[in-house]
Amino acid sequence: MSTRKTILQVEDEEHDVLFLQYALEQAQVNNPLAVVRDGQEALEYLKGEGKFGDRQAYPLPGLVLLDLRLPRLPGLEVLRWMREQPDFAKLPVLVFSSSDQDQDVDAAYRLGANGYIVKPSSPSELSEVMRRVKKYWLEMDGPPAGCVEWSAVLVPQQTKATMG
Repeated sequence: MSTRKTILQVEDEEHDVLFLQYALEQAQVNNPLAVVRDGQEALEYLKGEGKFGDRQAYPLPGLVLLDLRLPRLPGLEVLRWMREQPDFAKLPVLVFSSSDQDQDVDAAYRLGANGYIVKPSSPSELSEVMRRVKKYWLEMDGPPAGCVEWSAVLVPQQTKATMG
């Protein structure tokens, strides 16, 4: 029996936090959810600094849902920092953004995101995405190669031949 991985949501929009909480409930995801409101707070949580020093109250996450447009420190900088830290280099990070711009998608994958999901606009779509997140990232260690069910929720990397 596996332990229940804490999900760390890095999100500054209150309605998106509530939207995700509802979707997790609908998808029957019972994992603990920790929420931080900006990129700097995400680093403090991961480092266990300040109010996040109590690992009983603020356990290390098993999965990070990372928004890109954040106050104080952008999501891509959080992702870059995480991938530079030996303790967090393999921690699954799913970018969860309203942006579907190629440069954001490509930068996230280049920096080591495990997936890039554009925030669905309907509660039922978000619940379905969370069912798949539960199946592949909370109950497994990621989807198998070529998994169509998982890749259907992702924005694929669109690396152009002109990009270096």
